[in-house]
Amino acid sequence: MKMTFYAQFVAGEDHESIKPLLQKNQAFGVGSVLDYSVEEDISQEEATRKDMEEETCRAQKPFVDWQWGASTYFYSDEAKCDQHMETFIKCIEASGGSSTDGFSAVKMTALGRPQFLLQFSEVLVKWQRFFSFLAAKQGKEGLEALELGPLQDYLTKLGATGDYQSWFTGQKERCSGTIDMLDWNSLVDDRARVSELLVVPNLETGRLEPLFKTFTVEEEKQMERMLQRMDVLAKSAEENGVRLMVDAEQTYLQPAISYLTLEMQRVHNRERPIIFNTYQCYLKEAYDNVCLDVEKARRQGWRFGAKLVRGAYMYQERSRAQEMAYEDPIHPDYDATNRMYHKCLDHVLDEIGLHRQANVMVASHNEDTVKHTIERMNELGLLPSDNKVYFGQLLGMCDQISFPLAQAGFPVYKYVPYGPVNEVIPYLSRRAQENRGFMKGSQRERELLWRELKRRLATGDLLHRPAF
Repeated sequence: MKMTFYAQFVAGEDHESIKPLLQKNQAFGVGSVLDYSVEEDISQEEATRKDMEEETCRAQKPFVDWQWGASTYFYSDEAKCDQHMETFIKCIEASGGSSTDGFSAVKMTALGRPQFLLQFSEVLVKWQRFFSFLAAKQGKEGLEALELGPLQDYLTKLGATGDYQSWFTGQKERCSGTIDMLDWNSLVDDRARVSELLVVPNLETGRLEPLFKTFTVEEEKQMERMLQRMDVLAKSAEENGVRLMVDAEQTYLQPAISYLTLEMQRVHNRERPIIFNTYQCYLKEAYDNVCLDVEKARRQGWRFGAKLVRGAYMYQERSRAQEMAYEDPIHPDYDATNRMYHKCLDHVLDEIGLHRQANVMVASHNEDTVKHTIERMNELGLLPSDNKVYFGQLLGMCDQISFPLAQAGFPVYKYVPYGPVNEVIPYLSRRAQENRGFMKGSQRERELLWRELKRRLATGDLLHRPAF
């Protein structure tokens, strides 16, 4: 394992052993996104046993999806989360010490209780769906703004006692009498002051009930602790000249992860982008999410930072949707995902071209996507030296894309996982599973390697080693 699959996709076991590879890549202009890829992949029985041993750990069946092999940190207690934070700090320091303008990857499930992320995600999704329900009542679709007067009348008819019209009129300068999804979501941000406005219909009783009905004081504290740990990591990143990539996770956790990530962007991305959120473009809702977050950054005056990926949990998500009988959140095929990826990418590139306040990592192994990005950059007058658009590929994959881009002056990064062999097996197995389709198309890379070998044989340059 160590000399084959591990050696291909993992940089080494610790911060010291990965330095030669980082320095070699840096010499060719290729930076690094460091990721300490220790993931837990345990059975449901093992999770239950741990719960019985640890009073601080509660197994919740709606969340524990070990049968899908989800790469989520198993929560044991707050001290363990602090240990994860210290590990991320070491990763940040290693990134700062080995390259300039590097990145470090962070998993939110390592910094708090995943069950909290699940519960908060359910709250956020329920609130957004209520907006869509109210929009339908006004004959509107998608993210269209609602008229405040009819909205107040309808909510009062449902039994709401809060004065929505006065609240939004007082909050919005030059209020036009309408509110959109961002205005609606702002009520969650101010939940301590406007609890009477945060109500949703109970489908079983038909009555309105508090949105945060099941949200306890302890869960509010868990959110605070998670944000405090992220704040420590963000400050460490600033001190070391590193940026943080918050990884995307499963759809049932992602709304809360994105909410918390954007909250950290609001605080730390004022002068330059420190925190980057990840958008999985195989999701049907990816474009709406990107549009909302870009607009939120524009209104609140911070720099939007995004990493666009196609997605890493397709088989898990589809199996779970089928098993639990809800709509598959994933696009039906690769072509649809491609179209969504380019749609999201174009929106962010247009934002960069217009306001120069956003940054994007194009994390893709698709040559057509790379070509499309370069063409759009040329159209918009974006130069590689502007450092607004970055390219990223996984270590061990698509060097024929990464290194020519770097030699042409584009900011390019390799996503560099590392960790002990026995502890990165879940990462490697997920990588193998999620890239089955890609590996079938590796003929292109083999052809290029064969062409280079023949060139070296013909020129007598077989043992040539580039200087670095």
